[in-house]
Amino acid sequence: MAVSKTFTIGNDRHVRRLGYGAMRLTGQPANFGPYADWEGGKKLLRRAVDLGVNFIDTARAYGPGWNERLIADALYPYPPDLVIATKGGIVKKSATERHLDGTPAGLRQDCEESLRNLRLDQIELYQLHWVDPNTPLEESVSALAKLREEGKIRHIGLCNVTLDQLRFAVHLVPITSAQNRYNCSDRKDDAIVDYCAGERIAFLPYGPLGGDPFKPGSPLARSEGDLAEIAARRQVTAAQVALAWLLGRAPNIIAIPGTTSIAHLEENVAAANLQLNGALTG
Repeated sequence: MAVSKTFTIGNDRHVRRLGYGAMRLTGQPANFGPYADWEGGKKLLRRAVDLGVNFIDTARAYGPGWNERLIADALYPYPPDLVIATKGGIVKKSATERHLDGTPAGLRQDCEESLRNLRLDQIELYQLHWVDPNTPLEESVSALAKLREEGKIRHIGLCNVTLDQLRFAVHLVPITSAQNRYNCSDRKDDAIVDYCAGERIAFLPYGPLGGDPFKPGSPLARSEGDLAEIAARRQVTAAQVALAWLLGRAPNIIAIPGTTSIAHLEENVAAANLQLNGALTG
């Protein structure tokens, strides 16, 4: 059966299921500061849109702020079908100093800064970047609901959540997306993927090729032989097989691989056309 190439976020925004995760277009180490090749980053983002990508994932913490500003510098005024998803709830003061802030005041400040950075009047999808253990989840979610009522955001998402936290939040306010680490070698959140599919909630797997923001350069841990074997047989790359597996795993998954290379970007986008027909299902 053919895999759908699109998903409807919140019943009103149709996006292609092969998106782009912009986190890597920031300074290093630890995604702190502006991206060193600013003009190159703009070219990459514009190429993504040219290739049909209409879902870009970012966060205020990336930079902080610099990643959102780069996106605006490259793409504003935005194409009408482009959905930019961003996040709030992490305060980053240096490459090594960060803390969670899911308080209503903190989320409001983050959201308003993201609106300025992105040059938007409304953020299409605004996500709680991480659940703050010092703030009741109900307070954080209610704060996002208030921002939605004010028209500052259109849809609400949650990142790095447990299934219980997600179910709790869904009873408070409509949740449009969940974003956790997930790939063909790290499937601990299978139950969350399935729950989201049943509820028509978009699932945005970060680290879709095995990358870990806390372990730079970490490889895809699943048997690389399996990936390589399928890739050789289909005359594609192992990364394309891993992305195609995600798209075939559930119809609500929107893959957001990140890269700083236009060649790799083009390779990733082409994975949307790869049908695995049940391969790599274990």
